[in-house]
Amino acid sequence: MNRAVCRVSGDTGSGPSSRNASVERGGERQSDTSDSETTDIRRINQQPFGRDGRNDPNRFRLQFEKESKEEVERRKKLAMETVLKPVSDKELEVNINEIYPSEKGLCFPRRPSWTYEMTRESLLRKEEKSYRDYLEDLHSRNPPGSLSHFEHNLETWRQLWRVLEMSDVILLIVDIRHPVLQFPPDLYRYITADLHKLVILVLNKADLCPPPLVIAWKHYMTSQFPHLEIVCFTSHPGQSYNTVLQKKRMRKKADWSRAGGLIDIFKACQEITAGKVDLSSWEQKIHRDAIAERLELHDEGAESVLVEHQSDSALEMSNQELYKDGVLTLGCIGFPNVGKSSIINSLVGRKVVSVSRTPGHTKYFQTYYLTPTVKLCDCPGLVFPSRVNKQLQILAGIYPVAQLQEPYTSVGYLCERTPFLSVLKLKHPSLQEKKPHQGQEGTAEPSWTAWDVCEAWAERRGYKTAKAARNDVYRAANSLLRLAIDGRLCLCLRPPGYSCLKEHWENHQDLPDIMALQGRAAEEEGSAEREDEEDGESSSEPEEERDRDADDDEDGDDEDEGFGHQGQNDDKPSGFTVNMYNVLRENDCE
Repeated sequence: MNRAVCRVSGDTGSGPSSRNASVERGGERQSDTSDSETTDIRRINQQPFGRDGRNDPNRFRLQFEKESKEEVERRKKLAMETVLKPVSDKELEVNINEIYPSEKGLCFPRRPSWTYEMTRESLLRKEEKSYRDYLEDLHSRNPPGSLSHFEHNLETWRQLWRVLEMSDVILLIVDIRHPVLQFPPDLYRYITADLHKLVILVLNKADLCPPPLVIAWKHYMTSQFPHLEIVCFTSHPGQSYNTVLQKKRMRKKADWSRAGGLIDIFKACQEITAGKVDLSSWEQKIHRDAIAERLELHDEGAESVLVEHQSDSALEMSNQELYKDGVLTLGCIGFPNVGKSSIINSLVGRKVVSVSRTPGHTKYFQTYYLTPTVKLCDCPGLVFPSRVNKQLQILAGIYPVAQLQEPYTSVGYLCERTPFLSVLKLKHPSLQEKKPHQGQEGTAEPSWTAWDVCEAWAERRGYKTAKAARNDVYRAANSLLRLAIDGRLCLCLRPPGYSCLKEHWENHQDLPDIMALQGRAAEEEGSAEREDEEDGESSSEPEEERDRDADDDEDGDDEDEGFGHQGQNDDKPSGFTVNMYNVLRENDCE
């Protein structure tokens, strides 16, 4: 029988209590899997129905294949026992063909052929059968456990089909920290060869990577896909973190027009349309918004934004000619958490889409008129099938952290690839009870496991279970994963050959342009020596004032919601920053 049509098993808990009873609250954190449908799929982020009850808020809910309780327990045991060993820089290099091997049939489900004579019911039945056949073929080519998490909700794939059909140009958005994880070659080939449309690859969150690595990724993607337009982008130029313990990139106000890369997206679209669409109003808007930002003019009523909520009847047969009625339609697609909503807000120049780090936050697609001749189309984030390590997937933000049954191995994966001890200032659990004068000289440094890291972080942050007041290791693991996803404990993958060509990229001619895009001065790289001072100051603050993010509700709007409020540490000096390049091991002297 097809693995996607088996009965749901009952319990989704993570097993018996841990040695520190950190799972006392574990049962409260598990997602609901009690759906009556006959699937072995875990449905995530269930939402309550509205008062009118007309719209189903769970229609586009994330759906991933559920892992067995035995597999979860096996990984948890590994996290407790496996000693962490730093990996070499070479192991941070990733080839896109390793993530999406062509022989494994890692395509995405296609919309079956249709005609205008078909009824709605017959079209839906045909799509459902085609999707079942797709899953069966995919699982027949890949043994159990070899595939990554990927979307099993047909309704969400339908949203992608409609967006691809409606759009003239596709903005495929990826996170610059791990772009090859989020660029399915099969999707690119389908858009360019089958739909005969062009793709602009947006390397988002460019401020979280050192400039040489941004240039290296851009050149690597060009070498793999020569006809691909590539643009670097950041919604937060020049906004560094104050400390690892603080919540957000510090900004006084959510000035979306300050984003770096807006003009580059415009120029790419201008080159693609080649005069077939009048884009002068868009160019004028970009300059107008830039002037308003410099003059600190923020009149929310200056311009209105026309928003169209797409109904099912408008989506069923939505094929159209390019640039219909002289309007350029830009489709924004990508994996969850790559920043699609932030890019749309930046293009519009104000907040029109709520932003959250919760994967699956965008539930359905809707269109926004940027100008009378430019329309943006936002699609829910979709996870495509691949062979990527699931722990790396979680660190890339595709799976809601609060829904994880076993977060510890992902923490171990992160710690083996970042200098976590120097950044987090952790003390090994075995030394917690010892006073300084009790230590023995010459004693070897204790080895660390992923579980030890979580326990030490729980001790440092004061995370305790409600009943027994023991270290809440589960909460600590979630906190560390959120630090990684937010970019405060930053893990950046590298293109093949980066280590050998590192000096070349560090002296590349495009380096000043990338640094200007990031809005970051070169002098910021010298802030590492202030880390000890930072740790001392932040440690003197009350626990609840130092870090409020670890238990935040992920369903709320994320980073950009809080920019209008001054943080608890606004009185700290402006240079109070962690050297993020050092976190990335770019300045290590070996």
